[in-house]
Amino acid sequence: MSVELITMSHSPLLGINDPAPQIEVKLNEAFATLKEYAKDYDPDLVIVFTPDHFNGFFYNLMPPYCIGYSAESMGDYKTTAGPLNVPEEAASELAQYVISQGIDVAISREMLLDHGGAQPLEILFGELDAKPVIPIFINGVARPFVEMERVRKIGQAVGAWAKEYAAAHDKKILMIASGGLSHDPPLPQWATATDAQKDMLLHGHPDQESRDAREARVIAAGKENLGKEMIQDINPEWDKQFLADCAAADPTVFDKYTADQMDADAGHSSHEVRTWVAAFSALHTVNNGYSVNFEFYAPIPEFVAGFGMTIAK
Repeated sequence: MSVELITMSHSPLLGINDPAPQIEVKLNEAFATLKEYAKDYDPDLVIVFTPDHFNGFFYNLMPPYCIGYSAESMGDYKTTAGPLNVPEEAASELAQYVISQGIDVAISREMLLDHGGAQPLEILFGELDAKPVIPIFINGVARPFVEMERVRKIGQAVGAWAKEYAAAHDKKILMIASGGLSHDPPLPQWATATDAQKDMLLHGHPDQESRDAREARVIAAGKENLGKEMIQDINPEWDKQFLADCAAADPTVFDKYTADQMDADAGHSSHEVRTWVAAFSALHTVNNGYSVNFEFYAPIPEFVAGFGMTIAK
């Protein structure tokens, strides 16, 4: 049995906007490293920690975290639409275990994932349903946010379950954390949103015309290299410090991060790194420590994000 981890940024602009040539070469090399690792490891079960961008979760009911018993990809941007191969019994056992550890996690029997959850699965395995996968939504865009300590603790609970499950069934589990790093895309904030934007944040499920217009705004923001629509720039210094905190193999270091500080220093969507915090905390619980064996980082304005990847075990 074993439990290992890949963390990776995602971007709706991957495959749409081209980074600078020298960055693109290194980016593709990093993706190749992750894909080769995933192929060689050949996990029996995947647990993906994913955020959402007001595509599957909305302000009419916004949990801090949610475990999917069944899930499908909506197919936004260049991702594939369709069902994931979610083992319902294992997902149910995971949710019950997490609840037993004092974490009030929500569950969904009809989870809808956007590119945040679908993109890493397609990059690593080629298809959405190539592996049995349990999706865990971690809120990374919608205030109010729980304290980082709570994110760490749900990660610890997931890790404890994964350790027991892998040992009992002699399975290999790969955890994936999708999101981050610093970025501030043109996503409305409730406090400053127009009435039409609030309706989208509250009820979601836009028609195709609205989806196309929203995607066009994000694509344009990337092409303008953090132009007028952007609130603030990518922050490489913040990103590198976060990566250093990940490599420190002490999940309590994440407790110092606050929502206001993250907004100010790294942008309103930097909260997606909560998926990383949960995943590294889970890995630490499994192995009583861990080591980061691969790291990639580049600020990529064309993707509207500081882009990072790691492999840890």
